[in-house]
Amino acid sequence: MGTYAESAFHENTSERTTPARSKRVAFVAVFSSVIAVCTVVPGSLVPLPPPLYEITLAPAIYFSIAVLADKWDAFASTAIGGFAGELFNITTNGGGSPIYPFGMVWARAPEVLLIAWAANKGRRVLAVSMVLATVYETFAFLVPDWLFYKYALFGYSVPSGSTALGLALIDLGTFVDIAFIPVAFAIIAGAGPTFRRFGYRG
Repeated sequence: MGTYAESAFHENTSERTTPARSKRVAFVAVFSSVIAVCTVVPGSLVPLPPPLYEITLAPAIYFSIAVLADKWDAFASTAIGGFAGELFNITTNGGGSPIYPFGMVWARAPEVLLIAWAANKGRRVLAVSMVLATVYETFAFLVPDWLFYKYALFGYSVPSGSTALGLALIDLGTFVDIAFIPVAFAIIAGAGPTFRRFGYRG
Protein backbone atom coordinates (compact mmCIF):
# COMPACT_ATOMS: atom_id res chain seq x y z
CA MET A 1 0.00 0.00 0.00
CA GLY A 2 1.19 3.50 -0.78
CA THR A 3 1.40 6.41 1.59
CA TYR A 4 -1.39 8.93 2.02
CA ALA A 5 0.59 11.46 -0.05
CA GLU A 6 0.98 8.96 -2.90
CA SER A 7 -2.75 8.16 -2.80
CA ALA A 8 -3.66 11.84 -2.87
CA PHE A 9 -1.28 12.42 -5.76
CA HIS A 10 -2.80 9.55 -7.73
CA GLU A 11 -6.27 10.96 -7.11
CA ASN A 12 -5.12 14.28 -8.53
CA THR A 13 -3.66 12.73 -11.67
CA SER A 14 -6.31 10.25 -12.79
CA GLU A 15 -9.84 10.11 -14.20
CA ARG A 16 -9.62 13.14 -16.47
CA THR A 17 -12.82 15.00 -17.30
CA THR A 18 -13.36 18.15 -19.32
CA PRO A 19 -15.38 21.14 -18.04
CA ALA A 20 -17.78 23.26 -20.07
CA ARG A 21 -16.37 25.38 -22.91
CA SER A 22 -16.86 28.64 -20.98
CA LYS A 23 -14.81 27.30 -18.08
CA ARG A 24 -12.09 26.09 -20.45
CA VAL A 25 -11.86 29.54 -22.04
CA ALA A 26 -11.64 31.09 -18.58
CA PHE A 27 -8.92 28.61 -17.62
CA VAL A 28 -6.84 29.45 -20.71
CA ALA A 29 -7.25 33.18 -20.08
CA VAL A 30 -6.22 32.93 -16.43
CA PHE A 31 -3.27 30.60 -16.88
CA SER A 32 -2.01 32.39 -19.98
CA SER A 33 -1.83 35.48 -17.78
CA VAL A 34 -0.12 33.60 -14.95
CA ILE A 35 2.49 32.14 -17.30
CA ALA A 36 3.03 35.55 -18.92
CA VAL A 37 3.62 37.15 -15.52
CA CYS A 38 5.94 34.31 -14.47
CA THR A 39 7.89 34.92 -17.68
CA VAL A 40 8.05 38.69 -17.26
CA VAL A 41 8.93 39.19 -13.60
CA PRO A 42 12.08 37.08 -13.23
CA GLY A 43 13.03 37.86 -16.84
CA SER A 44 13.13 41.53 -15.89
CA LEU A 45 14.89 41.07 -12.56
CA VAL A 46 17.57 38.48 -13.44
CA PRO A 47 19.27 39.33 -16.75
CA LEU A 48 21.55 36.65 -18.18
CA PRO A 49 23.95 36.55 -21.13
CA PRO A 50 22.57 35.99 -24.65
CA PRO A 51 21.07 33.84 -26.02
CA LEU A 52 19.69 32.65 -22.66
CA TYR A 53 18.82 36.16 -21.41
CA GLU A 54 16.57 34.98 -18.57
CA ILE A 55 15.42 32.24 -16.24
CA THR A 56 11.67 32.30 -15.62
CA LEU A 57 9.27 30.79 -13.09
CA ALA A 58 6.86 29.60 -15.78
CA PRO A 59 7.97 25.91 -15.83
CA ALA A 60 6.49 25.31 -12.38
CA ILE A 61 3.12 26.41 -13.75
CA TYR A 62 2.99 24.59 -17.08
CA PHE A 63 4.52 21.42 -15.61
CA SER A 64 1.64 21.29 -13.13
CA ILE A 65 -1.27 22.33 -15.36
CA ALA A 66 -0.17 19.73 -17.91
CA VAL A 67 -1.09 17.17 -15.26
CA LEU A 68 -4.10 18.83 -13.68
CA ALA A 69 -5.99 20.10 -16.75
CA ASP A 70 -6.89 19.08 -20.29
CA LYS A 71 -3.68 18.85 -22.32
CA TRP A 72 -4.91 21.20 -25.06
CA ASP A 73 -6.01 23.83 -22.54
CA ALA A 74 -2.59 23.59 -20.89
CA PHE A 75 -0.92 23.69 -24.32
CA ALA A 76 -2.83 26.84 -25.30
CA SER A 77 -2.10 28.53 -21.96
CA THR A 78 1.60 27.78 -22.26
CA ALA A 79 1.82 28.96 -25.87
CA ILE A 80 -0.15 32.18 -25.36
CA GLY A 81 1.38 33.03 -22.00
CA GLY A 82 4.93 32.28 -23.11
CA PHE A 83 4.53 34.33 -26.28
CA ALA A 84 2.95 37.30 -24.50
CA GLY A 85 5.46 37.30 -21.64
CA GLU A 86 8.48 37.07 -23.89
CA LEU A 87 7.09 39.71 -26.26
CA PHE A 88 6.80 42.05 -23.28
CA ASN A 89 10.36 41.25 -22.23
CA ILE A 90 11.98 42.00 -25.57
CA THR A 91 9.97 45.17 -26.15
CA THR A 92 10.55 46.68 -22.69
CA ASN A 93 14.04 45.40 -21.81
CA GLY A 94 15.66 45.82 -25.21
CA GLY A 95 17.22 42.36 -25.05
CA GLY A 96 16.74 39.42 -27.35
CA SER A 97 15.63 38.86 -30.91
CA PRO A 98 12.11 39.33 -32.35
CA ILE A 99 12.12 35.56 -32.88
CA TYR A 100 12.19 34.90 -29.12
CA PRO A 101 8.40 34.93 -28.48
CA PHE A 102 7.95 32.37 -31.26
CA GLY A 103 10.78 30.35 -29.74
CA MET A 104 8.88 30.20 -26.45
CA VAL A 105 5.94 28.60 -28.25
CA TRP A 106 8.17 26.17 -30.17
CA ALA A 107 10.21 25.16 -27.14
CA ARG A 108 7.71 25.16 -24.29
CA ALA A 109 4.22 24.34 -25.53
CA PRO A 110 5.15 20.81 -26.76
CA GLU A 111 6.54 20.02 -23.30
CA VAL A 112 2.98 20.07 -22.02
CA LEU A 113 1.93 17.24 -24.34
CA LEU A 114 4.76 14.98 -23.16
CA ILE A 115 4.00 15.65 -19.50
CA ALA A 116 0.25 15.21 -20.03
CA TRP A 117 0.90 11.78 -21.57
CA ALA A 118 2.60 10.72 -18.32
CA ALA A 119 0.01 12.31 -16.01
CA ASN A 120 -1.60 9.06 -14.84
CA LYS A 121 1.44 6.79 -15.08
CA GLY A 122 2.78 7.36 -11.56
CA ARG A 123 5.15 9.79 -9.91
CA ARG A 124 8.35 8.25 -11.25
CA VAL A 125 7.26 8.24 -14.90
CA LEU A 126 5.84 11.72 -14.50
CA ALA A 127 9.09 13.04 -13.04
CA VAL A 128 11.05 11.44 -15.90
CA SER A 129 8.67 13.02 -18.41
CA MET A 130 9.34 16.44 -16.88
CA VAL A 131 13.08 15.88 -17.19
CA LEU A 132 12.68 14.76 -20.82
CA ALA A 133 10.47 17.77 -21.50
CA THR A 134 13.25 20.02 -20.18
CA VAL A 135 15.77 18.21 -22.40
CA TYR A 136 13.51 18.87 -25.39
CA GLU A 137 13.16 22.54 -24.41
CA THR A 138 16.91 22.96 -24.04
CA PHE A 139 17.71 21.58 -27.47
CA ALA A 140 14.70 23.34 -29.02
CA PHE A 141 16.45 26.55 -27.98
CA LEU A 142 20.03 25.44 -28.60
CA VAL A 143 19.80 24.06 -32.15
CA PRO A 144 17.95 27.03 -33.69
CA ASP A 145 20.19 29.50 -31.81
CA TRP A 146 23.27 27.76 -33.21
CA LEU A 147 21.89 28.03 -36.75
CA PHE A 148 20.81 31.65 -36.23
CA TYR A 149 24.30 32.59 -35.04
CA LYS A 150 25.96 30.57 -37.79
CA TYR A 151 23.97 32.20 -40.58
CA ALA A 152 23.42 35.61 -38.93
CA LEU A 153 19.63 35.33 -38.92
CA PHE A 154 17.06 37.37 -36.94
CA GLY A 155 19.62 39.86 -35.68
CA TYR A 156 22.03 37.23 -34.29
CA SER A 157 25.74 37.94 -34.68
CA VAL A 158 28.94 36.30 -33.50
CA PRO A 159 31.40 38.66 -31.78
CA SER A 160 35.09 38.37 -32.54
CA GLY A 161 36.67 35.56 -30.54
CA SER A 162 33.41 33.63 -30.17
CA THR A 163 31.81 30.84 -32.18
CA ALA A 164 28.20 30.17 -33.13
CA LEU A 165 28.15 26.86 -31.27
CA GLY A 166 29.90 28.31 -28.24
CA LEU A 167 27.29 31.05 -27.90
CA ALA A 168 24.42 28.61 -28.43
CA LEU A 169 25.76 26.28 -25.74
CA ILE A 170 24.79 28.93 -23.17
CA ASP A 171 21.26 27.56 -23.72
CA LEU A 172 22.30 24.52 -21.69
CA GLY A 173 21.46 26.74 -18.72
CA THR A 174 17.84 25.89 -19.51
CA PHE A 175 18.44 22.61 -17.66
CA VAL A 176 17.94 24.65 -14.49
CA ASP A 177 14.20 24.22 -15.16
CA ILE A 178 14.56 20.72 -13.72
CA ALA A 179 14.70 22.42 -10.32
CA PHE A 180 11.03 23.35 -10.75
CA ILE A 181 9.90 19.71 -10.80
CA PRO A 182 9.48 19.43 -7.00
CA VAL A 183 7.58 22.73 -7.04
CA ALA A 184 5.28 21.37 -9.75
CA PHE A 185 4.63 18.20 -7.73
CA ALA A 186 3.69 20.34 -4.72
CA ILE A 187 1.29 22.40 -6.86
CA ILE A 188 -0.26 19.20 -8.27
CA ALA A 189 -0.83 17.77 -4.81
CA GLY A 190 -2.17 21.03 -3.39
CA ALA A 191 -4.28 22.26 -6.31
CA GLY A 192 -5.87 18.93 -7.28
CA PRO A 193 -9.13 19.49 -5.32
CA THR A 194 -9.57 22.94 -6.87
CA PHE A 195 -9.12 21.57 -10.38
CA ARG A 196 -11.64 18.83 -9.64
CA ARG A 197 -14.17 21.44 -8.56
CA PHE A 198 -13.42 23.36 -11.74
CA GLY A 199 -14.41 20.25 -13.66
CA TYR A 200 -11.06 18.79 -14.78
CA ARG A 201 -11.20 15.75 -12.51
CA GLY A 202 -13.79 13.07 -11.79
